Amino acid sequence: MIELRDLDVAKRYIVEGLCLQRAVQPAVGTVRPALEWAMEVVSGGHPLPPIGFVADVGHIAFGADSEHRSKEMLPVPGWPPALARTYEDHVLGKLYSDWMFERAADALRKYNGKDRTKGLSYVLNQIRDRAGIDGVALPPAVIRNLLATNPEDILSNGWDTLMRDGPSELQIRQYEELAAIGRRTSDFLVKEDVDALEDRSALGDMGQYVALRQIRQTTSRIESRLPVRPVKPLVGRREVPTRILDEDQYPVGGYTSISTRGSIESLLHSQLAYMEKETPDLFDMKYVRDELFYYSRDENQFLRRRRAFVFVLYPDLIAARFKDPELPHQRIVMIQSVILALIHRISEWLNTDAIRFEVLFVQDGEKKPLAEEATLMQLLLREPIERGDAAIMWLPDRPAAVAFLHNLGRQMQVHCLLATTEPLELEMENVAISELVVDAALPQLGEGDGIVAAMEGEDAFDVWQETVLRILQLWV
Repeated sequence: MIELRDLDVAKRYIVEGLCLQRAVQPAVGTVRPALEWAMEVVSGGHPLPPIGFVADVGHIAFGADSEHRSKEMLPVPGWPPALARTYEDHVLGKLYSDWMFERAADALRKYNGKDRTKGLSYVLNQIRDRAGIDGVALPPAVIRNLLATNPEDILSNGWDTLMRDGPSELQIRQYEELAAIGRRTSDFLVKEDVDALEDRSALGDMGQYVALRQIRQTTSRIESRLPVRPVKPLVGRREVPTRILDEDQYPVGGYTSISTRGSIESLLHSQLAYMEKETPDLFDMKYVRDELFYYSRDENQFLRRRRAFVFVLYPDLIAARFKDPELPHQRIVMIQSVILALIHRISEWLNTDAIRFEVLFVQDGEKKPLAEEATLMQLLLREPIERGDAAIMWLPDRPAAVAFLHNLGRQMQVHCLLATTEPLELEMENVAISELVVDAALPQLGEGDGIVAAMEGEDAFDVWQETVLRILQLWV
């Protein structure tokens, strides 16, 4: 990072950088947005990339380039032509083709007002950190003063400086580094960055943002070790009976044969040739004798199973807000990552079933010890909740959780994971119970009978991954 303490040097750096925009031709209307985006980055204490690059990212993200982009960009005095083409091909071209950046841009366009500027600042910081883009540190007062200046004067001053002295060596060196970074960087953003924009945690509390990012990264790490195809069921696992509701059965067979029985809708069209003006005709006679031919439908039925997967988190898990040396994050983060990984895999493998996910938090009297975790799960499951496939609920006590499971078991096949710090004894006839006990770095798994044991693994994280795999074998 380069520090520009001289106010005149810092002002020149900003003013001439505004003339180096390539996504949109530099104009009076592009000055203020670029300065506001740069001000948001600097005020957050982050290094500022070249402001021309900042402006290009903002214009592409908000779609201004499609409306105002000119085929012939204004030539920049003293700017190497090869550098301009390389920057456009390897940096701007990558932004246009990066589908993660496109998702981030879609999320940004849904923001309003000041949130747009904050969201773009987050994107710029993530791109800079991931790609290793060098930036400068300068006094925010420089940009603040330029925001109070006439944009026409700023652009005029910038072009005059470029005509008289040419671009600074710092600008040329930074754009050369940008072009080199564009060549060797595969993606400017990752999925966790886009998720933070879509659920708006990128604009919220830093603690919440860090927790969500840890959960998502841990979930991705767990899923990377899971098989792609559905696992084989565990031998001897417990099955529970379930009701088959009428709305879960759908006829799937087509017309397979011809018979003399059927409805008028399935009548062979050729039979209409027997109809004549005078009655009774041959059609009437064949109808009375049941000699007309009808298409016969295959009577096979498609059964769509109704399945619910319930995760019950007990209030004693507040003790799981503990970081073990063997684990990358706190135990409670590992538990939430396990739940998220299970939901992702089950949704992918059982996509032909009518599945529903319930995450239940049990209160401790009037207190809600896991309120922060409930908020995180609400954000992590935002999409299935909006589709009606998932729900987050609070229950007053443990008997209420048992009653909820019993009632749900009357309607569909239910698998339940109890997450706690002490073994429990909870056996239900119509619910398959699994128990996750987390009182140390290594989780222990049981079947609700109070007997639990840890899986085997090379390290602590492998044990967590094997636990997820075993639950899938019990459920899928």
